[in-house]
Amino acid sequence: MTINIENDELRLQLQQIIDLKTKPLGALGRIEALAVQLGMIQGTITPHIEQAQIRVFAADHGLTKHGTSAFPSAVTAQMVHNFLQGGAAINVLARQHNIELKVVDAGVDADFAPHPKLLDYKVRHGSRDALTEPAMTEIECLAALENGMKVVKI
Repeated sequence: MTINIENDELRLQLQQIIDLKTKPLGALGRIEALAVQLGMIQGTITPHIEQAQIRVFAADHGLTKHGTSAFPSAVTAQMVHNFLQGGAAINVLARQHNIELKVVDAGVDADFAPHPKLLDYKVRHGSRDALTEPAMTEIECLAALENGMKVVKI
């Protein structure tokens, strides 16, 4: 099979299919570009993935108290609960395509009860305020990166 990733017509078709979905343009961020890339690699407007998995990483950062985020840190824990209960848009997408979804607590400033869809890889309860000190120590940063690699292998 020859893969032609320079097929402008296919690229336009794929982008149009994504843009016509009921959502704001670009709302899925990098996922949209990955969908186009997958379609280009497979050479079809209906790409297929076997054994797909979704991992939603959640954590809080110490800068939130300075108004750098649209929502306070408390919303992060609420969203994790929403993901675990199946109420977020990503849950709908996962169900629609029969994709296993798990939430990774990489550093939420809250504790969660055990849940079959929750992976606990918390390095710390949120990062520190980077305006006053390093957000993470080197050891914490390395632990977070190693945890991310472990999650990919699960």
